[in-house]
Amino acid sequence: MSQGTLFDKVWDLHTVGTLPSGQTQLFIGLHLIHEVTSPQAFAMLRARNLKVLFPERTVATVDHIVPTKNQARPFADQLAEEMMQALEKNTQDYGIKFYNVGSGNQGIVHVIAPEQGLTQPGMTVACGDSHTSTHGAFGAIAFGIGTSQVRDILASQTLALAKLKVRKIEINGKLPHGVFAKDVILHIIRQLGVKGGVGYAYEFAGTTFEGMSMEERMTVCNMSIEGGARCGYINPDETTFTYLKGRDFAPQAEAWDNAVTWWRSIRSDDNAVYDDVVTFEAAEIEPTITWGITPGQGLGINENIPMADGLPPGERAIAQEAYSYMKLTPGKPIKGTKIDVCFIGSCTNGRISDLREAAKVAQGHHVASGVKAFVVPGSERVKQEAEAEGLNTIFKQAGFEWREPGCSMCLAMNPDKLEGTQISASSSNRNFKGRQGSSTGRTLLMSPAMVVAAAVKGQVADVREL
Repeated sequence: MSQGTLFDKVWDLHTVGTLPSGQTQLFIGLHLIHEVTSPQAFAMLRARNLKVLFPERTVATVDHIVPTKNQARPFADQLAEEMMQALEKNTQDYGIKFYNVGSGNQGIVHVIAPEQGLTQPGMTVACGDSHTSTHGAFGAIAFGIGTSQVRDILASQTLALAKLKVRKIEINGKLPHGVFAKDVILHIIRQLGVKGGVGYAYEFAGTTFEGMSMEERMTVCNMSIEGGARCGYINPDETTFTYLKGRDFAPQAEAWDNAVTWWRSIRSDDNAVYDDVVTFEAAEIEPTITWGITPGQGLGINENIPMADGLPPGERAIAQEAYSYMKLTPGKPIKGTKIDVCFIGSCTNGRISDLREAAKVAQGHHVASGVKAFVVPGSERVKQEAEAEGLNTIFKQAGFEWREPGCSMCLAMNPDKLEGTQISASSSNRNFKGRQGSSTGRTLLMSPAMVVAAAVKGQVADVREL
């Protein structure tokens, strides 16, 4: 009787062979590219006079460098314009589908692929971007890769990878009021550490994940990488199939029924053997935010910033570094920390459901004086849907700016940057030093609803009290 995990099944089905290094040569079903990590890869192809082996398996968009205020061409930033032109030329020269600004389909790469039905269960997905793990929400095995690997996939449609161990992370129960998928993944990373997942794929299981929408599952899988895991996934179920049905690239008619039958078969078996199993209870999780300089330095909204001597010895040095950089005092509450900038968006939390939850909180309130707050939809489709529902009006009436789609102030490879030592309440995925565009800027990660609470109060606040 089969005892396989979804990871094992998908890996085995996509194995082309074993390389002399001992690594697996893995076939990649869907390759997503954007403007930042692809130019050098295409230059390497040209230097070797290689073609793109399966152009129909590669899909491109532009997201990191696009301005969200004024998208008129040429872009004011010359480097951004050059990257844009390179992507336009490369996709045209090699016959690759490209969703450009104004196409109606442009957006953050990890938002547009799922919303179009490009991402499907049982697939292998790769992209030159850390947060490719997002696509695991569909029961796909998805890897973030480097530029030389982008080249390898363009040329051979395969990757050389060492097989991972699988850790099952099981959470059961209903999430308390005011607690969202972002809080769940921040809680997991806090408990297991930013290096806890090294060498592993994370399988998220249990009634808590089963009860999540696809967009909530994407938020969880998106940040698997922040816990050190190479990928994270959730077994496909009725929620997955309902989400995919009728989307642009989803199977149609009889092919749909066949696809669903196969998708069910790749789920982890009930008696699957895991390398490790960790369990949590949903009731234990509260609104969670980061206080430090790694996504693992998190705490509940009503907790105090930890004292170094109360931390495990291995975490004390980074805590000292975080106190200094963040200018926060150990032992003091995180609640009440003054906020300068509030950002809602990114591949973690820029989808329509994120904007709906944020708008619910924003309605009837206003951004505090002196706070800059803005909302960046994850794609042109998300923007259109939000505007059709009137969410943009709610945000604008509450004092938020409403922007064009893009990565914006997640990586800040565009005009959206922190200035000086500004402190940001952000729905994005990384709080590293300098991450949001200023070498001294400070980032507190939290759910979109919590970002709105911070914007309204002008300080870190508990959304449940608004």
